[in-house]
Amino acid sequence: MCGIVGIWSKNSIETQEKQTDIILYKQHHRGPDNQSKFSIDDLTLGHNRLAIIDLNQNANQPFISNCGRYTIVFNGEIYNYIELKKDLDYAFKTSSDTEVLLASYIKYGEKCIENFNGMFAFAIYDKKEKTLFCARDRIGKKPFVYSEHHSGFYFASELSALFSIGVF
Repeated sequence: MCGIVGIWSKNSIETQEKQTDIILYKQHHRGPDNQSKFSIDDLTLGHNRLAIIDLNQNANQPFISNCGRYTIVFNGEIYNYIELKKDLDYAFKTSSDTEVLLASYIKYGEKCIENFNGMFAFAIYDKKEKTLFCARDRIGKKPFVYSEHHSGFYFASELSALFSIGVF
């Protein structure tokens, strides 16, 4: 289990990062192995990590693609990531399913989720297009709660964590 958070808003980056820290603190039990955040453009992404597949710190999130264009936060497990990895023309730096998920998105776009066998919730930011793609597994095994507010778009792995920033 991990925790993800994202804030894309009109607020300052400093405000977004403070709100992200609050959410990450509230979700700490979801991933005690690492807690990180990354801000780019008008977006802050955060992650609570429970290291299972690749224990190396290079697999910490938010995870940035080799080209620097894409950033991902991911909660879950892609069971068939080893098989998927064989079909991807990508210079992998880790042995994580996170990087395979990101490389799949780079190759297939939004249709990548059709190839995933697993449980997942994730968000990928494309800094060139300034778009955020969010997805959750078909059954909803991994939570993804979100809200659109007049100040922006907010998501997290837990509703109580999302409410803790006081914008709702």
